[in-house]
Amino acid sequence: MSAQDYAGRDGGAIPGTDLAAFTLHLPADAPVPILIAAPHGGRTYPPDLTARMRDPAYAAHRLEDRHVDGLAEAVAQATGAALLVAHAPRAMLDLNRSADDMDWSMVVEGAPAGASARHSLANRRARNGLGVIPRRLPGLGEIWKQQIDRATFDERIASIHSPYHAALGRALETLRDRWGAALLIDLHSMPPLPSRQGQPSPELVIGDRFGASCSRALVAAAFGYFKANGRPVAHNRPYAGGYVLDRHAAPARDIHAIQLEVCRTSYLDARLAEPSVRAAGVARLLAGLVRALASEVAALGGAGRMPQAAE
Repeated sequence: MSAQDYAGRDGGAIPGTDLAAFTLHLPADAPVPILIAAPHGGRTYPPDLTARMRDPAYAAHRLEDRHVDGLAEAVAQATGAALLVAHAPRAMLDLNRSADDMDWSMVVEGAPAGASARHSLANRRARNGLGVIPRRLPGLGEIWKQQIDRATFDERIASIHSPYHAALGRALETLRDRWGAALLIDLHSMPPLPSRQGQPSPELVIGDRFGASCSRALVAAAFGYFKANGRPVAHNRPYAGGYVLDRHAAPARDIHAIQLEVCRTSYLDARLAEPSVRAAGVARLLAGLVRALASEVAALGGAGRMPQAAE
């Protein structure tokens, strides 16, 4: 696939800069019915944002899915999958949280009129410091030096959150219309997990909201692929997926979604800061997953078996 065929479209805006909040690559003749998204891969920190942070380097390192955007880009280029990559950092706005999943005590003016104070059991993280604007981190405590004003919060929602999710929704509809079914792989990275009962630590976690966001056949195919490649994988624990899956998955309409967590030790250096020599191998592994699932998704949509995804 040529670079021209895979040209991206920028969207949204990072407040305090003239830079886009995200980039969407959606080939006109999408060769596979799969979209890869990296909502926590953004590393564009405006000076006014870092000036508000108590320890920008520590917070950024802990909040980012470090260099997962590079993995996503490599997989998409190898397979022709659609790609949505955030550039706005998670510290500014967490795209895997709902717009009202907010600790309103962070805002000078408090909650807007009519805002719900109820925290749902499914996807409320504000109480533990990880709402749509993160507040606290283990080892650091408060991320921010002071409260923000409502105008700042509203601008982030309007310029980052709303356009990102609108673009993601449209892209999935486009793929579903072309293929009859579509799959979102919401790509994240995770710190190393402990081993249990003598079993190796999971290198990957597949989240499907406990069966609510994706066909069982697709999830089973993903597990079969990783097992065949000798990679230990867990299901839904400790990561079942978040707001992205809640909002965009619609299996009854053949729009399926999984959250895929990749252990950072598998593709980053010992400091978990920069890509290691293993990153290329992980990208090849994930590209193989896309190829393995592409035909399964097409078959769900009634398209039958399809040619091998792009090499």
